[in-house]
Amino acid sequence: MVRAHVSPHGLVAGRYRLFEVVQRETNRVCWSGEDATTGRPCLVTQIALPEDQAGEAGRRAPGRVIRTGETMASLCPGRIAAVSDAVVVDGTLWTVAEWVGGVPLGDLLDRRGAFSYARAARVGLELLAVLEAAHAHGVTHGELSPGQVFVREEGSVVVTGFGLAGATLAPRLTAPAYAPPEQARDERIGPAADLWTLGAILYTMVEGRPPFRDRGRPEATLRGVDRLPLRTPVRAGPLTQAVQGLLRKNSRERLPRPVVRAALARALAEDPDAAAGEAIRPRLRGGYALARSTGGDRPRGTVVAGIALALVTVAVTVLAVTGRLPGTGDDDAGAGQRPSSPAAGAGQRPSAPAAPPTGSAPSSPAGPPRASASSSPTGSPPPAGFRRYDAPEGFSVALPTGWRRLDTARVPDGAYRIVFGASGDPRTLAVTYSRRAGDDPVAVWRDDVEPGLARSGGYRRIGGIRATTYRGREAADMEWLARDDGARVRTFGRGFLLGGGRSFSLRWTTPAGDWGDTENERALAAVLGTFREDGS
Repeated sequence: MVRAHVSPHGLVAGRYRLFEVVQRETNRVCWSGEDATTGRPCLVTQIALPEDQAGEAGRRAPGRVIRTGETMASLCPGRIAAVSDAVVVDGTLWTVAEWVGGVPLGDLLDRRGAFSYARAARVGLELLAVLEAAHAHGVTHGELSPGQVFVREEGSVVVTGFGLAGATLAPRLTAPAYAPPEQARDERIGPAADLWTLGAILYTMVEGRPPFRDRGRPEATLRGVDRLPLRTPVRAGPLTQAVQGLLRKNSRERLPRPVVRAALARALAEDPDAAAGEAIRPRLRGGYALARSTGGDRPRGTVVAGIALALVTVAVTVLAVTGRLPGTGDDDAGAGQRPSSPAAGAGQRPSAPAAPPTGSAPSSPAGPPRASASSSPTGSPPPAGFRRYDAPEGFSVALPTGWRRLDTARVPDGAYRIVFGASGDPRTLAVTYSRRAGDDPVAVWRDDVEPGLARSGGYRRIGGIRATTYRGREAADMEWLARDDGARVRTFGRGFLLGGGRSFSLRWTTPAGDWGDTENERALAAVLGTFREDGS
């Protein structure tokens, strides 16, 4: 597996700054980043090369990837991520591509589960069009997988990874679970290999799992692909025959592209409303949310949520366990509950260890100290519909227009929690600062925050706690569901380390039913994309 740690002060190839992990697959990590020379955003992919082939790959791989990427970008403008640079450093291949406006298909599947057959057919048709253009010019992708397919909000796809196949002597560099049997046998591959992988991706979209599981070691996974029988799909509906026809072990027996296209079109025609209603609405995370424009917010039913600090200190351990800060009047009723103050309106979303507990009105009748929105914010301007908020505590963030500071809680060592929201808006943002955080952000969520959340009614974590990076710093994400006065709310939390025991936690909460709405995604993207602490 590729190592995902890069020094926050180091630049890849002396030029490219890494921000956040966008997608992980076997032997491959994709990062959001920027060209430190031009300031332009980019997509940086890190691929570990076989140890016994690193020297050969160092001579061949970069040139092949760049040439093939240029060819495909000219054939499919807007559908291929144009590669601008590639380099091998210490046995690792780094490729740099233009910024992709979308979310990896693998990420959508991890977070949302299986697609309907109509939605899968829609993505499949988009992907098939790119493959047809490549095959017509003698180009085989050979490394296709859900992580190499980025889905835009309107449903179109952008494909990355062209040029990797054949760049080394390895049969498959990344995502071996999606390799065709002939690739698993290290035989010569052609367009039929990409059609197998298209079938595997369609299978994964409708079934919620790949047709052949990853067994931890590439060679073991490839053996399983080659030798094990296909598990019959049970949720593919009208796509069943097409999926099975693409996943035939003998490459000569696989369905040809015209037959596949017709099958996908028929499946889409059977339920066009479902495909349209399931518009691809990816949840963009921090670094790669920067490219998204941000619009106004849509008010929803009132969901008022307080927030608990998650700090790893003796004083703040109470907070992690009970959801309470000393001297704030917050009780330990649990995540997603409503503060008694009528002004405190909004749910929370994931950012860093913290839970929305019941709280009483702030102990200070005068209210928390305020910071006005800056009319001339530093750095780039906030997105449309947002204003930059410069907090006297030493951070800034773009908030939706009309949002204000609802609550502030502090402890003597300088730690604090600030809640932002607006009357009538069911969402909230909580910013927590700690001076005594542990050195593992995943452990903070798991050991210090989650036990307190689990004691509250209706708590359920969504997926695993994910290690990541945020602006070059170690970070971890966690998402969960809870109840707020009987209403279901969903929270995304990101915690990241500043060094010296200091850390920030960001948590965004919203009604669970509104989680996938475009307005909600844009607001979270704006928060993660604009948050800055002093000195950054």
